[in-house]
Amino acid sequence: MDNVLAQQQVKLLRAIAQGDRPAFEQLYRLTSPHLFALALRTLRQPAWAEEVLHDCFLTIWNRADSYDAALSAPMTWMTHIVRNRCIDWLRSGQAREALASEEYSDSTQETDADSTEQPFDDSQAARLQHCLQHLSSEQRQSVTLAYYQGMSHSDIAAWLQQPVGSVKSWIRRAMEHLRECVGL
Repeated sequence: MDNVLAQQQVKLLRAIAQGDRPAFEQLYRLTSPHLFALALRTLRQPAWAEEVLHDCFLTIWNRADSYDAALSAPMTWMTHIVRNRCIDWLRSGQAREALASEEYSDSTQETDADSTEQPFDDSQAARLQHCLQHLSSEQRQSVTLAYYQGMSHSDIAAWLQQPVGSVKSWIRRAMEHLRECVGL
């Protein structure tokens, strides 16, 4: 992420922590396309993604004072909120009932996700893909299942037929490598 953009987002989050509504609106306009695309890729249903994103921005508004720039970039913090809320949604009984009654078209997902992507996402995706290629196969597979499929550590362990502790170690080491490689 561009350092200037990250600094701007830090300033906006600090203003939001003070109750600044225009700052919240500006942060929403800057980040919602990327965060919506993430929610849509995870949930695969536009209506669900919209609902989850709404909840996430309420969380951002209410918890902006807990953001610490020393721990992560603003977009990383917000991405974790969205990712975790999506996983919670998928694990809920409501999501399972809706999945049983609705069919999903992969072509709809690709079209909707592509239309919400910002131009800088292509370079970020290429850099991430390059960094993923330098992970061991166990690390790459574990991270992919966790972050792109929303699987828990125990689900990944069962899927890979490996101990949960090994999966946790692979993901932790992979994330350390990716942070260094991507430059976060």
